[in-house]
Amino acid sequence: MIVQQPDGGDANASSFRIVPATPADLPGLHALVRALAEYERLSDVCTSTEADLAAALFGPRPVAEALIARLDANSRVAAGFALFFHTYSTFLGRPSLWLEDLFVRPEHRGAGIGQALIRTLAGIAADRGCGRFEWAVLDWNTPAIRFYESLGAAVLPDWRIARVTGESIVRLAGR
Repeated sequence: MIVQQPDGGDANASSFRIVPATPADLPGLHALVRALAEYERLSDVCTSTEADLAAALFGPRPVAEALIARLDANSRVAAGFALFFHTYSTFLGRPSLWLEDLFVRPEHRGAGIGQALIRTLAGIAADRGCGRFEWAVLDWNTPAIRFYESLGAAVLPDWRIARVTGESIVRLAGR
């Protein structure tokens, strides 16, 4: 568990903590996923359910992990989250950490929560021997781009994401 407070130790500033998600967090986590989809103007393609998240995070074969930003030590209120998983770099011969989603509710932005989530993930990547810590950002999301660059991240202009979804996967598989 990591406890963070904004720089300066202002007693009136909000405090928060970053913790690994548990099954009890699923309703709040799913609500944050839906809020992220609305923010990114992608609500129409957000079809995940709490059950989907439960299987992905806590099922017999977990494929992802999540961190929750709580408002204080006694609160179950989730102000933000980060969902991540491992990939592998054949060039580096080491695992990479991929940040799939990062979101802080608008009313809690500016308190250092996003930065604490990113720094916590960087620590996880370092502890696990990852050669890379990566994520994607929408090209129109200039506040996020500026934020990531302020933390030292390079936004790569040369790479594009290729994607196959739904029935296209089945057709590509020849089924």
